[in-house]
Amino acid sequence: MTRKIILITGGQRSGKSGEAERLALSLAENPVYLATAHVWDEEFRERVHRHQARRGPQWTNIEEEKFLSRHDVSGRVVVIDCVTLWLTNFFFETSEVDHTLETVKAEFDRFTAQEATFIFVTNEIGSGGVSENAIQRKFTDLEGWMNQYIARQADEVILMVSGIPVKIKEQK
Repeated sequence: MTRKIILITGGQRSGKSGEAERLALSLAENPVYLATAHVWDEEFRERVHRHQARRGPQWTNIEEEKFLSRHDVSGRVVVIDCVTLWLTNFFFETSEVDHTLETVKAEFDRFTAQEATFIFVTNEIGSGGVSENAIQRKFTDLEGWMNQYIARQADEVILMVSGIPVKIKEQK
């Protein structure tokens, strides 16, 4: 297996995760689901359990809030869901864009150095208006720059629009 990076982006409830799961299952019988969410409360914990149950036993589920490179996924197809929550876990500590961006770029590079197929799910949060909240503006900048970083390295980029995958970048 050679390394391949796929980025799936779009707005909330655009079908990103479902598309990532369908794609992963088309590429492997037993893909990995690497969830980056921090469980803040009981409602969110229940949401996580529902998602795990929906995916079924063919998935290897890994919960990792920050250090993706701790996990050896060599030779596997792995869905990373999602970049937005992953960035939040780092940004929450400092609210400092430049330091966070350099930290997550380095972690992304370490993780994707493995020979695997990586399917990253992310949100297009910068498509709306400019927030009145300074922290939200910083985070929107951070996510936009990280999405660009991943997209430049990706072999394929898919934009989800109302449940429809639109190829933005295809592997040659």
